[in-house]
Amino acid sequence: MLTEERLSELVSDLEADCIERTESISNTDKFGQAICAFANDFPNHRQPGYLLIGVKDNGQLSGLKVTDDLLKNLGGIRSDGNVLPQPVINVVKYCLDSGEVAVVEVFPSDLPPVRYKGRIHIRVGPRKAIANEQEERVLSERRLALARSFDARPCSEAGIDELAFGQFDAYRREAVDPETIAENRRPVELQLASLRLYDPVRACLTHAGILLFGKNPRFFLPGAYVQFLRLPAEDLTDVPFDQAEISGDLTSVLREMEGRLRLLIQTTMRQINMLEEKLLPDYPEWAIRELLMNAVMHRNYDSNSPIRFYAFSDHIEIQSPGGLFGEATPENFPSRNSYRNPVIAEAMKSLGFVNRFGYGVQRAQSLLAQNGNPPAEFEFDPHSVLVKIYRRAA
Repeated sequence: MLTEERLSELVSDLEADCIERTESISNTDKFGQAICAFANDFPNHRQPGYLLIGVKDNGQLSGLKVTDDLLKNLGGIRSDGNVLPQPVINVVKYCLDSGEVAVVEVFPSDLPPVRYKGRIHIRVGPRKAIANEQEERVLSERRLALARSFDARPCSEAGIDELAFGQFDAYRREAVDPETIAENRRPVELQLASLRLYDPVRACLTHAGILLFGKNPRFFLPGAYVQFLRLPAEDLTDVPFDQAEISGDLTSVLREMEGRLRLLIQTTMRQINMLEEKLLPDYPEWAIRELLMNAVMHRNYDSNSPIRFYAFSDHIEIQSPGGLFGEATPENFPSRNSYRNPVIAEAMKSLGFVNRFGYGVQRAQSLLAQNGNPPAEFEFDPHSVLVKIYRRAA
C-alpha cells in the first residue's frame, strides 16, 4: 500500500513516468487512458503506476474534496469493459496536510497489450502515447514470458491455418478502434498476437485463439463443448427429449445455446390478482443466459470434461469443469472473483455476450427473484461448479 510519505514524494516529482496528475473529477476517458497506459507498463518497471486526482500539473493540490461517489466511479473503471483485459487497480482516498487526493494504483498487466476502447495507450516518459507497430510487438512478446493463464498460453499444434479468418475479422472490428484498423498494414500474425490470440515466437495460436476462432477447437481441446440434455422428469436416467454435443468456435456454441434457451423456456398466463393475469415465463431467459455465460467464461479448458447443461422437468443444472479460481471462495462468492480465462472474458465482452465484469451472478439472482423463481443454488468442489435453477412455481 502506498504510504502518505511516498505519495507526497510522487505529488512533487514532476519528471516521474509512473504518475498521471489531473484536477478533473469527471474526465473518464483521461482516467481510462492513464489506467491502460500504466497497465501496459511499457518502460517495464514491473511496479505500479499512479493516477492522482486532485493534483495540478505543477504538483500542487487543487483543493478537491474526495467523495464516496468519486471513489466508486474510479473503481468502476475496472469492470466497465472499456479497459481490456481487465486491469488490477486499487482506489484509495488520502488526506495530506495540504488537502485530499484520490489515488488509483494500477498494477502491470500479465497480458499486454491492454486496450482502452480498442486503442493501446503507453507511457513515453512523463506523457501518454498511442503505441506504434514496434511498441505493440514489444508488448506482445513480453506477454509470452508473463502469461500465467491457460488461455494465453500457446497451443503448440495449432498453426495459423487452423484459424477461421472470417470469424476473427468480425471480432477485430469489435475489439479494435476503427481508426487503428484503417491505418493497419501489419501482418495478420501481429494483429492476432496483439489480441493475445497468437504466439509469434512459436508460430502457433494460443488456446484462446483456437477456442474463439478455430475451425475445430475440440480436436486440440477435447472438453471444449457443451453437453445438452432435455429430460422429461427429474431423473438423469430417463430417456431425454433432446440431446446434443454442441461444439465449434465459442461464438457459434454460444449462439446455438441462446437459441436452445429460447425454445426451452415456456410462457404461460399467470393470475396476478383477482382482476389481473399476466404472461410469465417459467424461467427468466436472461438469468439462465447469465449463468451459462459465467460457466463458459470461468471453466477450466484444460479439462477433458464438457460444460453440462441439463434441463429437468423442475429445474436446470449447469455444471462447469474447474472449481472456484484465485481469490474466490465459497464464503465470498460471488462478491469476489478472479478470471481463470481473461482473454476469453475480454472477447466475450467485446462480442456482446457479457455487459460488465463481476455482476453476472448477482444479475441472474435479481432476475430470478423478479420472476418469482427461487434463488439459484451453487455447489462447489475442487473440480467443478454446479448451479441449480428451479422452475417458477405455478
